[in-house]
Amino acid sequence: MKANIRKTLLFVSVLMFFSTFVIGQKVFKGTVYRDGEPAAGVTVEVHRGGDMMTSFDGKYELQGDEKSKWIRFTFIDDTEKIDIPENSDGIINFAFDGNIPEEGGGGSTAVGGVSMKSQEELVKEQNQDYINEYSLYTEFYKQDDYNSALPHWKKIYTNYPKSSSNVYIQGIKMYQSFVENASTPEEKNKFIDELMKVYDKRVEHFGEEGYVLGRKGTDWLKYKVVQQELSLDAQKSALKSGYEWISKSVELQGDKTEAPVLVLLMQTSKSLFKLGELSKEAVVMNYEKCNTIMNSIISQDSDADMVSLVKEKIQPAIESIFGTSGAADCEALVNIYKPQFQEKGNDIDFIKSMLLKLGRADCDESELFAEATEKLYELEPSALAAYNMARRLVKRNDIEKAKEYYKEAMEQETDEELLATYYMQYAKVLFSQSTYPEARSYARKVLDIEDNCEANMLLGEIYVQATRSFSGSKLEKDAIFWLAVDYFAKARRGEDCSIEAAQKIATYSAYFPNKEDAFMEGLQEGQTYKIGGWINESTKVRFNK
Repeated sequence: MKANIRKTLLFVSVLMFFSTFVIGQKVFKGTVYRDGEPAAGVTVEVHRGGDMMTSFDGKYELQGDEKSKWIRFTFIDDTEKIDIPENSDGIINFAFDGNIPEEGGGGSTAVGGVSMKSQEELVKEQNQDYINEYSLYTEFYKQDDYNSALPHWKKIYTNYPKSSSNVYIQGIKMYQSFVENASTPEEKNKFIDELMKVYDKRVEHFGEEGYVLGRKGTDWLKYKVVQQELSLDAQKSALKSGYEWISKSVELQGDKTEAPVLVLLMQTSKSLFKLGELSKEAVVMNYEKCNTIMNSIISQDSDADMVSLVKEKIQPAIESIFGTSGAADCEALVNIYKPQFQEKGNDIDFIKSMLLKLGRADCDESELFAEATEKLYELEPSALAAYNMARRLVKRNDIEKAKEYYKEAMEQETDEELLATYYMQYAKVLFSQSTYPEARSYARKVLDIEDNCEANMLLGEIYVQATRSFSGSKLEKDAIFWLAVDYFAKARRGEDCSIEAAQKIATYSAYFPNKEDAFMEGLQEGQTYKIGGWINESTKVRFNK
């Protein structure tokens, strides 16, 4: 079980990191000028990303994402914010060309020797300790020399925790590198613990708890669960922690949740359910939560790339995880949907969605399915509503009334795939009532739409049963088994029917006429033989060997 969970989480993790970091993030860089010269000490901040202070060359480089809308430039108390152009390549140079009204810098305090001032305030007061340590760490960071950057970064992180959110963004990147390059499990776990602390401290000083918890939970599951061999108890504990962070992230972010985080919510839900640590109802509720958020993302239609990602990757992944979770059974679904149906009993879209999920879980005999079916027909007497009504009446053995609804459904339906389903179900009902000619007619309608092995199986069964009431000699009755086996042979070509059809062929071939009886009728093997009456079909002569 552990191997399967790890394997599935690895797939989801790869998907998530591809989606989030390849598609989601974007680098913004450029040079800032004042009075025609590169400007040092300018704070550059990107929307949905980090911030940093320019050095003597005036250059900056920041991580944002595809949804970043603006960049803000601040020099002491001069601030200007510019909109990021659509389809920007990320290279944005900026020059101050006028004075901006003062914004003030109140609210900074010092506690226990730790400065709680912002970067702007520290630069304005020329705090040399901060400026020197910040310059050293950022220079090493730009060169990807994280080992050299770390001691200087730690001084900023420890002594100036509210100076810049970029300290946490870059610190996370450094610790991710340390985790991935750790030489022993002990070293890896030490770096993972430090990484988690950086996430927590970022929330403490810069907020965005929902967004940050999504990233924190993602890193935890990737490094702690996927990439390590854990005992069963340790695996449960690690999954629980990741699940709690991911769940809270989704709760806080709502439809602003990064789409791949939704996949991780469902994957951890499935894993914990299989480990006996989460209820079926919780898995179903999380599935519904994910669907609500995905539908909101799609309906907003404001980000084409995100909508495409959700439709093409995230939704199929979540459906697959839920479908294989083992939690999507009738009992759990009824417990979840019954109170919702009481609240949303007039919501047509909700009822359709609920009936679809109940039907997939074979809950069509539940009282909830029956009530919802009647309500949907009352609110919107569509083909699907009529079909569901017919199925319900069949289960109540009210066949004559069911036939009326089947006919209504078939008359109204325009989708051929659904129409074939209605024909097939109606043909089965007619067969159960020994109405063989009409049952055959609807089975043939199915085959007019698609090559359906189930329809061929039914035609074979119809002819087997017809031998009991067909008028004629013994040979004429036995000849009907030739025709029945013809249809079973057609059905055997379908993967879903192959085994049952082969069994039917073996069973009913034993009822073929023998050579002596056929000889008396002047028949030879392979000869075409026409069966009359209401059957009125031709077959080939074969003998019982």
